[in-house]
Amino acid sequence: MGRCFKPFLWVLLAGGLVLTTSAALPARQDSSPQDQQQKSKKSGKAKGKSDRALYKELNSQYKKWLDEDVVYIITPEERRAFLHLQTNEEREQFIEAFWQRRNPDPDSPENTYKEEHYRRIAYANEHYASGIPGWKTDRGKIYIMWGPPDEIDSHPTGGTWDRPMDQGGGETTTYPYEDWRYRYLEGMGENVELEFVDPSGSGEYHLTMDPSEKDALLHVPGAGLTLAESMGMASKADRFSNTDGTNMAENEPMSTMQGENMDEFTRLENYANIFKPPPVKFKDLEAVVTSRMVRDQLKFQYHYDFLRITSDTVLVPITVQIPVRQLSFQEKDGVDSASMHLFARVTSLSGRVVQTFEDTLRADYPASQLQKMIGTSDIYQKAVPLTPGLYRLDVVIKDVNSGNVGVVNTRIPVPAFHDDQLSTSSLILADDIQPVSAKDIGLGQFVLGDVKVRPKLDGIFSPADAMGIFLQVYNLKVDDKTHRADTSIEFRVLKDKDPTPALRFDLPANQIPDHGEELTLEKRMTLGSLAPGKYKLEIAVTDNLTKQTVTPSANFTVKALPTSTAQGR
Repeated sequence: MGRCFKPFLWVLLAGGLVLTTSAALPARQDSSPQDQQQKSKKSGKAKGKSDRALYKELNSQYKKWLDEDVVYIITPEERRAFLHLQTNEEREQFIEAFWQRRNPDPDSPENTYKEEHYRRIAYANEHYASGIPGWKTDRGKIYIMWGPPDEIDSHPTGGTWDRPMDQGGGETTTYPYEDWRYRYLEGMGENVELEFVDPSGSGEYHLTMDPSEKDALLHVPGAGLTLAESMGMASKADRFSNTDGTNMAENEPMSTMQGENMDEFTRLENYANIFKPPPVKFKDLEAVVTSRMVRDQLKFQYHYDFLRITSDTVLVPITVQIPVRQLSFQEKDGVDSASMHLFARVTSLSGRVVQTFEDTLRADYPASQLQKMIGTSDIYQKAVPLTPGLYRLDVVIKDVNSGNVGVVNTRIPVPAFHDDQLSTSSLILADDIQPVSAKDIGLGQFVLGDVKVRPKLDGIFSPADAMGIFLQVYNLKVDDKTHRADTSIEFRVLKDKDPTPALRFDLPANQIPDHGEELTLEKRMTLGSLAPGKYKLEIAVTDNLTKQTVTPSANFTVKALPTSTAQGR
C-alpha cells in the first residue's frame, strides 16, 4: 500500500506546485503568439544543433552512407532517426532495414531496389560527371531518384531552335540542353517533362523551370525574336520584367515541367517535388525505427583466398561452411532434407555492385544416418575475379525450413601481385585435394586450374588425416641459359610460440614440379607425428637466382584421437 501511496502523493504535490506558481504569476499563464513563436524557433534551433552534433560524432562510413549512398532517397524522418541511434550495431540494423522496407520482394534475399540504386549511382558517375561527380549533378540526382526517363531529346551542342508556338514561335539559337520525359512518376503525375540546360558549355547541365534559359540569344538585342516581337507587336525588353522567374514573352502561354500551361506556383511546386525522396512503398517508418532485426540465427563460417590470374586480376574463391547441426530437416520417404538459400554480393567502397551470386543449397541424408552427420558441415564455394583493391562482402544464408537467417558483413582486401616481385597465392589447407579430369579443368566448385582443392575452414585435423596443401608461387626468375628456374622449398611446422619447429624438412628437388616463372605446389602432409595442439605451417620459398624468399603461413589444429572408451560409447 505504501508503494502505491507515495507516487500518488508526489503527483498531488507536483500538481499543487504548478497551481501555486500559476496563481502567483497570472501574467505567464497565457503566452502571446510572439512568445510561442520565439520558443518554437529556439526549440527548432536546439533540435537542429543536436542533430548536427550527432552527425559530427558519426564514423566516416556512416557519414558517407548518409551524404552519398542514400542522400537523395532517405526521408527526413529516417535521417533524424538514424542520427539518434546509439551504437554501430543499431546503425547496421537500421541500414539493413532501410533497404529491406524498399525491397519489392521482402521474402527474397535479393534486394533488386538496392542493386538498382547502386547501378544508377555508377551510371550517373560515368555519364554525367562534369568537374564534379556525376551523382552530384542535377541529371545525376534525377536519374538516381527516378531512374532513366522514358524519352530523352538531347542537344549536346545546342544549335538552331524553332521555338514552339505556345512559347511565342520564331527561331533562335540555343545552348546545349536535354529534355527528359517520364510517362508517370508517383507523386508527380503523368507526362512529367524536365529540361536541363548547360549555358556555360562546360558539361554542367542544371534543371531549369524557364524554357527561355536555353536561348543563347536571349540577351542579344534584335536577335532570336518571337513572332510577335519580329512583327513589332511586342518588345523583347519586356521579357526581363517578368515576375514569375522566367524570361518568356509576356502573355504567351508556356509549358515547362509537365507539358501543359502552368502558373509560377505550380512550376515551383513541381520543381520542389522532383527533388523530394521518392515515396516508400514497403512497410512504415515506425516499424523500421523500432524493429531490431535478429542477426546470425544461423551460424556459419566463411573464408576467402587470393590467386593471381593476371597482373591486374585476382581470383578470389569465397567459401562458406554451414554446420549440419544448424539446419532444420524434414523427413520424406526415409530421407531427411534441408534447403538453404544463399545470396552474396561484392561491392566496392563507393557502393558499386561488382558481383552478385545466389544459389540454393541442399543437404539430403538417409533418416537413419542423420545423427551420424550432425557433427559434419556442408560447404559451398564461389570464385570471383576482382581487380586489386578493398571490397565489401555481404553473405546471407536462409534455412528454408526454419526461416532462420545468418548474415556476414566483412571486407575483402584484394592484394596486387606485382610483376617484378616474388609472391605467392594464399596458402590453402584442405581436407580434399586431387586432380580433375581434362574436361573438368577450371569448372565447378573448389576447382583451381586442374586441381580440386576443398579448404578446411576450421583448420582442425586429426593425426590420422593427410592435410592437403596448395600454394602458387609467382614471378620466379628463369635462367637465360638453362631456361629453368632454381627454387628451394622448406616446410616448417611451429607449435604455439615455440621457436623450434616441431617438424622441418626440405622438399627434394625431384618433388618440385617442373615450372617456369610460376610454380604450383600440391602436397599432402601426414600429421601422425604431431601431438594434439595448435600449429602454424610456414613454407619458405626461395628463388636462388634472385635470392628472394617469401614465407606464406597458415594456422591449423591437431585434435586428439578419441579414446577407446569414447569410441565404445
